[in-house]
Amino acid sequence: MSLPLIARVQKLKKLKAERQALKEKARQNLKQDKIGWSPRESNIPQCEAFDHIADRLLYGGAAGGGKSDLLLGLAFTAHEKSIIFRREFPQLAALEDRAKEITSGIGSYNSMTKRWSGLPGNRIVEFGAVQHEDSKNKYQGRPHDFIGFDELTHFTRSQFEFLTGWNRSATGHRCRIVASSNPPTTPEGMWVKEYWGPWLDPDNELYPHPPGELLWFVTIGETDKIVDGPEELEIDGVTLIPHSRSFIPAKLSDNPDLHGTNYRAVLMAMPEPLRSQMLYGSFDATPQDNPWQVIPTAWVDAAQKRWKEQPRPDIPQTALGVDVARGGTDETILAPRYGWWYDELIVYPGQATPDGASVAAQVQQNLGPESAAFIDVVGVGSSVYDHCSGLSAYPVSAGTKAEDKIGNRYTDKSGQLEFKNLRSWMIWRFRELLDPKEGVGIALPPDSKLKADLCAPRWKMAPPIAGSDAQGRIVVESKDEVKKRIGRSPDRGDAVQYAAVEKEHFDQVSSYLESFYS
Repeated sequence: MSLPLIARVQKLKKLKAERQALKEKARQNLKQDKIGWSPRESNIPQCEAFDHIADRLLYGGAAGGGKSDLLLGLAFTAHEKSIIFRREFPQLAALEDRAKEITSGIGSYNSMTKRWSGLPGNRIVEFGAVQHEDSKNKYQGRPHDFIGFDELTHFTRSQFEFLTGWNRSATGHRCRIVASSNPPTTPEGMWVKEYWGPWLDPDNELYPHPPGELLWFVTIGETDKIVDGPEELEIDGVTLIPHSRSFIPAKLSDNPDLHGTNYRAVLMAMPEPLRSQMLYGSFDATPQDNPWQVIPTAWVDAAQKRWKEQPRPDIPQTALGVDVARGGTDETILAPRYGWWYDELIVYPGQATPDGASVAAQVQQNLGPESAAFIDVVGVGSSVYDHCSGLSAYPVSAGTKAEDKIGNRYTDKSGQLEFKNLRSWMIWRFRELLDPKEGVGIALPPDSKLKADLCAPRWKMAPPIAGSDAQGRIVVESKDEVKKRIGRSPDRGDAVQYAAVEKEHFDQVSSYLESFYS
């Protein structure tokens, strides 16, 4: 519910006054410190970012805009206890060198612990790295009033959310999170574009939101909800405290230290889309696909474009894919398909579907009279399938063999390549269905998480099974392997792929499954 106009105007005045007070306090601290750093007055975006009151600020775009310098400046001059993260420890070298220039011999640095101490105001500055998904756990319970991320798109969303959980101060000092980043160069980094969607994502309903303006969010499960302001609110009996976000773009031309050098020529020499990403800070440029990515990003983009151009066909529901949450922050996803047009995904937080009966109830409610449900039966999904007795439902177990009831192995379109398991076959088959030249014209809803899920899996070629006439065997990485790399479970992509299995085809593939679960 929106606040009355008078209340919103009063709130805006209060926030502007708070911003001015913080700016004056920060400038006073700079005068008192002996650290030789301050935001460059000629670099207006850097100054705005330094003074900004957002709880979570993304300062990003083009290379060379002074992004890393902002993080160091905030840590060494504006906060009491700070930590700046890079994804890997070797990437910290440039930050360490620049920090030594900024401090000019003031304080001491322990290269083993990556920690500065003896700084003015008893400040402490740390550097950290989280190369692997579970590396984040070593920072659990360590509070910092300033947390910086250098090149945020290199991190997974789960790493970002876990590490920012300890952004607090025991002394009442202002707490904030600032991330610097170029546009994502791989599909795994696209979550940043989604997280700051009102400023960066054309599919977001508030895009393009003005740079620097605040929006307030609460996070429910993995879903972000925009709210009116910073006041606490109650949703489903839980009290939530909103946090504010904003985005300030950075350009090479903003940075007087690099603008007059040949660095622009270096960026101009890069191939597309890297050139547009690094030189112009374009978040619209398509990231470069990994050479072993199963489904090309451009094919998913085309399918989502078709969805916007084509209405849902006036036919009964064809299939319903069901991926069941395995706990934690996973989501239960239902993917309705009409012909080859997919409706918007039906999403339930894991806690809203705690058992097989609750998921089965949702399946029954959303299953069309002529449709079939294809249910992930790994783990808790087996209970869902059991509770769907009487419905047209099929069990899907990704690790089983990709072969028909008499043992004939399934192959790709060429007939030359077999598959390690049913998961590999389903994902590769979905790739073939999306093929712009030989596919079926699939239309997919413009869901950024779905796009990331579909583009995440990678594959490799293995030798054929002994005695086989095939030329090779396609092995698609497991769901758990994808989850480790992108930091969350690719539930939406899996549900869509389950829904792509047709009843007649699956009757042949699933004879082993039917006998196992009967």
